Amino acid sequence: MLDTPVPARSETTFTLSIILLNDSNTPLRILDAYSALGVLPDHVSLSRKNQSELHMHSDIAGITYAQFDRLLKRIKALPAVLDVSHRAHYASQKMLQQPTGMQANQEEKTNADVILATLADLGVDTVFGYPGGAVLPLYDALHRQTRIRHVLVRHEQAAVHAAEGYARSTGKVGVCLATSGPGATNTITGLTDALMDSVPILCLTGQVAQPLLGTDAFQEANVVSLMRAATKHNCLLTNADYVASSVSSCFSMAQAGRPGPVALDIPKDIQSAQATEQLAAPIPTAVLQRARTLPPIQVKDIQAAVSLLKRAKKPVIYVGGGVINSGHEAADALRTFARLLRAPVTSTLMGLGAFPANDPLFIGMLGMHGAYEANRALHECDLMLNVGARFDDRVTGNLEGFSPNSKKIHIDIDNSAIGKLVSVDIGIHADAYSALSQLIDSWNASPRSQPPLDTWWETIKGYQSQNCFAYKPNSRRMKPQQAIDRLWRRIASHNPIISTEVGQHQMWAAQFCRFDTPGRWLTSGGLGTMGYGLPAAIGAQTAHPDALVIDIAGEASIQMNIQELATLAQYSLPVKVFIVNNQRMGMVRQWQDMHFEGRRSQSYAEALPDFVALANAYGMLGLRINLEEEFDPVISQMLEHNGPVVIECMVEEDENCFPMMPSGANHNEMILGKTNH
Repeated sequence: MLDTPVPARSETTFTLSIILLNDSNTPLRILDAYSALGVLPDHVSLSRKNQSELHMHSDIAGITYAQFDRLLKRIKALPAVLDVSHRAHYASQKMLQQPTGMQANQEEKTNADVILATLADLGVDTVFGYPGGAVLPLYDALHRQTRIRHVLVRHEQAAVHAAEGYARSTGKVGVCLATSGPGATNTITGLTDALMDSVPILCLTGQVAQPLLGTDAFQEANVVSLMRAATKHNCLLTNADYVASSVSSCFSMAQAGRPGPVALDIPKDIQSAQATEQLAAPIPTAVLQRARTLPPIQVKDIQAAVSLLKRAKKPVIYVGGGVINSGHEAADALRTFARLLRAPVTSTLMGLGAFPANDPLFIGMLGMHGAYEANRALHECDLMLNVGARFDDRVTGNLEGFSPNSKKIHIDIDNSAIGKLVSVDIGIHADAYSALSQLIDSWNASPRSQPPLDTWWETIKGYQSQNCFAYKPNSRRMKPQQAIDRLWRRIASHNPIISTEVGQHQMWAAQFCRFDTPGRWLTSGGLGTMGYGLPAAIGAQTAHPDALVIDIAGEASIQMNIQELATLAQYSLPVKVFIVNNQRMGMVRQWQDMHFEGRRSQSYAEALPDFVALANAYGMLGLRINLEEEFDPVISQMLEHNGPVVIECMVEEDENCFPMMPSGANHNEMILGKTNH
């Protein structure tokens, strides 16, 4: 979903084709959907396809991609709509004839110019990258234009993570750029991270010139083969006649269905070749239309789901990152439906923010280090509604013991995820917003009453009485969870964007930071990538220059991509880096103590940098907290400083992260902390 208005020169027109049941109300409801979003079609026609179906056709111009995306979701959610298809028409030739910030004539334009013009037409305003020989034509074209800004990272892995942070905090596609050989191979960890967490990324890589392919040329690597398992789709561009359409198609693929990373490998000779008249033609963006249009939701599945939900005496709504990927409209629909159902709501690590943490219906994050009440409720429920989660092993624990007595409904945009790990009673292949909207309509239309849930809520309150996140604070050297809890209390009113590295600090941040809206929580869930947090914060801060963006880090994880402090310094990005320093690889040490008889093999770093001096070396403010009494003054100084800040907070060395579901245990079998046995 793109919030950037379509550039005036692109003159984008959307054509919408709708197949609907032959009734008198649905066309009016579609027009109401147009009106509700302030959209005025240029042309609308209605014809009969057959006795039972109508065909509605309309052309729309002058709206943003975000408006069109919201319009599509509203229309697809209408029960009588059977199929929706659309295409976008881009008049890129005019843009190429009147380039912004370029005085060159048409003969001097290269395919690199076409690539950047295409990206700009698609709404891209930022690219994260690092130059090299095989991608220099693209960097030269970047210098000749002003529509796209480039953020120079210090490592290609960080370029992908920055694009992830940008994408997850905006709902747009994140774009990154790297050279051939080691530049391209350095992106693979980031691409795998984006694949696991369903983040829409377009990664453009340079490649050696086509005559050198397969010759073991300098900085040549078989990127297509190497990236095959790390991307949703990747390809080598070998035909200069399809430069614009290839970029557009890959961009669309990143957003289609379950979002994910797409890589396009572009040989240097194609980049530098002169753009032809054919390449300046309108971009055929409907190439992947079939992938973008889901089959209509089966009304019988919605009705069956509502029937189960209305009979349930102990329902639970289990929310994943798919709700966030579906957009703010899906989060709104989730809130509406949860309040209709009056059911407890729990979230995965990746779903935090999809449902307000401060809502009385929210019972916390579930999973290995989740809330005791959330895991127990999911285990004891009689009806589980899974919206956009994939039954990850860190949630289910031992599959044989997972929620053994519940009926299960699974809504997912990825049909292959339904029934893959956990058998379900009803599978709904759909976008979260569309499915939730139809559940709301069907619930309101159903005459059946719902049984009271008072007894169920009393049971859950009993679980909550364990106060599973409780800790005994220290008055001198703080505990790590105490520091993170205290940090959140100081910054919550600023509606911050929080990124994390990976480890104990990540789990404590998930436990104590309470998000009420999507896009404020950025973490590496599926892959668990140390080094994710700092570049992700860079991407989010670039997209939201006025927001408070904080990377909560451990002293081990932060060093995986600590070179990105230079990026903060170069662009004066006011990211705040809060390093929880226990002088241990905390989660590794905890597992060694619990599962390997305390043999702490290589989990202690004997040589750590002085993070304050390191910050100063990059020309930014460095602060240190040694004792509890120093905490508030330092945080106040951090909030008052307009530039980047690095805080090193010294904490107790051997604190464990609880609750914890031991490896191989059932998801209701949790070890609690010392304060709550």
